[in-house]
Amino acid sequence: MKAKKALKRLNKVESLLSNVIDQFPDSARGLRDLLDAARSSVVRARETVGARLARAAKKPPARAHESRLSAEGRKRISLAAKRRWALAKRNGVHAVTGRKLSKTA
Repeated sequence: MKAKKALKRLNKVESLLSNVIDQFPDSARGLRDLLDAARSSVVRARETVGARLARAAKKPPARAHESRLSAEGRKRISLAAKRRWALAKRNGVHAVTGRKLSKTA
């Protein structure tokens, strides 16, 4: 699960637990203590996920390296394309679309 989604769900769980704890009467002290312990566990989990999310957000984005072709590289690519086009023409196929060439009358 992604960290942001986990954080949202943990917030929701904490608010639900808080609502349930507030609705219990004071006479059910043992159950309230159990629910309070569960809520504190959820809070600790939320803090852990939040810290992990903050740590990941500080990482700077990677930059793409600019790669430029030399004149020789461009020439080689051009020659290779011309060879492919010539081969396709010999086979009677359009070099780009791959469809058969039609003969004109």
